[in-house]
Amino acid sequence: MEERYKISDPRVLKAVAHPLRVRLLGLLRSDGPATASELGRRLGESSGSTSYHLRELFKYGFVEEDPEQRDGRERRWRSRRRYTSWDSGELSVTAEGREAVRIMHMRQAEMVGRVLEEFDLDDWSREWVEVSGMSDDLLVLPPAALKEYEERAAELLRDLTARYAGHPDARKVHLWFGAVPRSPRQEEDR
Repeated sequence: MEERYKISDPRVLKAVAHPLRVRLLGLLRSDGPATASELGRRLGESSGSTSYHLRELFKYGFVEEDPEQRDGRERRWRSRRRYTSWDSGELSVTAEGREAVRIMHMRQAEMVGRVLEEFDLDDWSREWVEVSGMSDDLLVLPPAALKEYEERAAELLRDLTARYAGHPDARKVHLWFGAVPRSPRQEEDR
């Protein structure tokens, strides 16, 4: 699997931003190859609907048929890349690009909400419960500081992933980074 799919066309970002496509791609990335029927059962969708959306993801280069796991009756799909990225600054030069980025940010927030809804503290040891959850902060920083934070956090995560590879307590963990400046209206209302 390739590492990253860098999108520069707002139409491609809009294509993947469809709610069901985001979820299908996420499942293929987290759980591995699957058929449209298997994905449909997981998401409570018809196999016809998941088949259509998988073909759209294929058309835009997000998924491919899995050559290693052929099913004689039904295609098995896999993600082509681990991550999808885009440059919001690059895409925001057009109205279509700004809209595509806005929609994708909303899909990402919806996914975070779904993951947190499904997280049941009763399923986890005290150690996991103590380190799970979310926090937020309101800081005064320039864009350069956020860029530095993002780069250093990515480096730290790569180091930790390598150091704890194969650890008996290691599990797949959802981890989010998000930052947006406070709107000028909020500042005026203070």
